[in-house]
Amino acid sequence: MPWCDPCEKNWTPTSLSADGTCPDCGEPVEGTPGVDHEPREHTTPWHCWVGVAAVSIYLGWRVIQGLLLLF
Repeated sequence: MPWCDPCEKNWTPTSLSADGTCPDCGEPVEGTPGVDHEPREHTTPWHCWVGVAAVSIYLGWRVIQGLLLLF
């Protein structure tokens, strides 16, 4: 789905101009079929790493509790 970052709006391919620019602001729209754009680098969101840290701490604590039960 074509997305315009400055307008923060989804556009249908038929509502864009022929060169793949936004009709409101005139900026190039990402995801326009048939128009080449620079590839974006995708990064992992910060809240994913918070979840990984929380699960790691929880599982680490459960391992410690399991070892304490053995002795």
